[in-house]
Amino acid sequence: MDADRTHVIVGAGHAGGRAAQAMRQYGFEGEILLIGEEPHVPYERPPLSKELIVTDAGLEKVRLHDAAWYAENRIELIAAKAATAIDAAAKTVGLADGQTIGFDRLMLTTGARVRRLPVPGADLDGVFYLRTIEDSEAIRAQIAAGTEVAVIGGGFIGLEIAGSAVKRGAKVAVLEAADRLMGRSVAPEVSEWFARMHRDRGVDLRLGVSIAAIEGNGTVSGVRLGDGSVVPAEVVVIGIGILPNVEIAEAAGLAVDNGIVVDDRGRTSHPDIWAAGDVANQPNAFAGRRLRLESYQNAQDQAAAVARNLCGADEAYEDSLWVWSDQHDVNLQMTGAPESWDGLLWRGDPDEGRFTVFYLAGGRIVAVNTVNNGREMRPARMLMESGRTVDPAALADTSVKLLKLARG
Repeated sequence: MDADRTHVIVGAGHAGGRAAQAMRQYGFEGEILLIGEEPHVPYERPPLSKELIVTDAGLEKVRLHDAAWYAENRIELIAAKAATAIDAAAKTVGLADGQTIGFDRLMLTTGARVRRLPVPGADLDGVFYLRTIEDSEAIRAQIAAGTEVAVIGGGFIGLEIAGSAVKRGAKVAVLEAADRLMGRSVAPEVSEWFARMHRDRGVDLRLGVSIAAIEGNGTVSGVRLGDGSVVPAEVVVIGIGILPNVEIAEAAGLAVDNGIVVDDRGRTSHPDIWAAGDVANQPNAFAGRRLRLESYQNAQDQAAAVARNLCGADEAYEDSLWVWSDQHDVNLQMTGAPESWDGLLWRGDPDEGRFTVFYLAGGRIVAVNTVNNGREMRPARMLMESGRTVDPAALADTSVKLLKLARG
């Protein structure tokens, strides 16, 4: 009987919290232990770069459940304790305080950590990275009307922080090494639209720049670029990506390759150890290749699916790669992960600030972006996932409902 079994989850972030919840919802009656380094109940990370910088909403805004919920559902939350080792043969997890916990099955939702910028001055006061609720609160405390803020990195996190800082009245510069924004995620034409949007809202956007140093005497005063110029800054926020936390898995002998390697059920190279979330390198049927997905939706949905499999289900996890980003007053949603496309089809007028972009390859939709047009994402995903070719004229005609096209 599963009432005699113990399931341990290492990593008490969003994925870990949803995994524990899914185990109980599936009907698992045994012991569940949820181990996390942070001193909090599991919480969502997307608001950290948005609402929590703009407002003082705090932990109540982002947590999945309060502490009482875990007690009521017989989930033992072991907070503020790092798991330091896994003995796969003995089926135990060692904690930093010397405690050893046995498991029947183990799930790794260890997530990721920020990528550090290796330049002089990166350790000055006033230089921040964003990964935890403490990071978000510290950034917000330093930003007020007129504060000079430099954001290093033109991906989702950097641009969301830029938008939030502008809402607080700050003077914001975004410094990006590539020649366009969100280069890994959207087409160059979409990048250009977002660059204009940020500049129209007062952001000093500098593309194709390198960072030579962060300057200041104890406290940051500016960012020196590769050409010798200095961007003044009282606050610097660095958002240049994340690295998967694979060390504990690798030391345990699990297969690791840009994340913990799992099959389409979420099982690692050990039959009783599973992984999900930012740390999992998973096969994706839609993309036709392995991917490590860094998204809210994947952390939530994959964690739940893998947790059910760990409890006895046998279902492949499939994800059509839906992601979103809120920047200033603009909502961007994306689905699909094309390596190439023949062309873009625009539905709606970009100058009006609401439109949908279809990425086409061989007449098929391989990705979709919506800008302030999220109501079209669901039928657009249906069209993309169907694999059918669609009349381009009908697709571009805003008087033709996408749901009608999706239903054939």
